Amino acid sequence: MRLAIQGRSRAANGILRHTAGFTLIELMIAVAVIGILAAIAIPNYQRYVENSRRADAHAGLMQAAQQLERCYTVDNTYSGCAITTTSPDGIYTISLSATATGYTLTATTSQADRCSGDLTLTHRGERGPAGGNCW
Repeated sequence: MRLAIQGRSRAANGILRHTAGFTLIELMIAVAVIGILAAIAIPNYQRYVENSRRADAHAGLMQAAQQLERCYTVDNTYSGCAITTTSPDGIYTISLSATATGYTLTATTSQADRCSGDLTLTHRGERGPAGGNCW
């Protein structure tokens, strides 16, 4: 009479073997696949986050520019106009350099956004920094 024990089988030579679980090779293959997927996914996710940060800067600069244009329409000067000093998500700080006939808005942050410098927007619609994927 043979007794069947779950998770074990008897080899042809009569030695009892364990058949449940994973082998070391199977585990190493699974770890390698997870590593490859992580190597692809993590840089793409970081790029996505940096793009969303830049979109926050763009929204903040455009909002401040609209406030300046409304002020210019009323007062016929950019000097003395008040603007919102942070981007909508609070990631960037917006600063203003204004004269009577022009302005330059600058968005600065301490977080990585893959831009070579601060993002700028002038009264003429000129955007900086030139080159790259900042705008």
